[in-house]
Amino acid sequence: MADNSKAMAEKRQALEKATMSLQELRKEQTTLVSNHQKLDSQLQENEIVEKEFKLLKDNARIYKLIGPVLMPQEKAEATTNVQKRLEYIRDELKRVDARLKELSEDEQKTTMEAYKLQMEMQSASAST
Repeated sequence: MADNSKAMAEKRQALEKATMSLQELRKEQTTLVSNHQKLDSQLQENEIVEKEFKLLKDNARIYKLIGPVLMPQEKAEATTNVQKRLEYIRDELKRVDARLKELSEDEQKTTMEAYKLQMEMQSASAST
């Protein structure tokens, strides 16, 4: 009987640990989804800027806001900056997507562990 109580206590502790792990996973997922939305918005904005730059003539004046001042910038330099920004944002989106996929897999695994523990605890308590 003492062994059964000890086993139940261990399963209960493992279930609590799995529940806490799920909460942490979901918290990180929420943060990553928010970051993904921000990056996606930045990507769209920069893609619009890139399209606008393609419509400009080579000698068009482009200004960049630096603090409270608009500074003139060469079209080639501005285009290069936007392209680098787009590359960076796309890389970050890939990284966030990969991490979200990992978290989803971890969440599924942890959920199954918790479910299994619950079933074991129910069958153990039903048999006593």
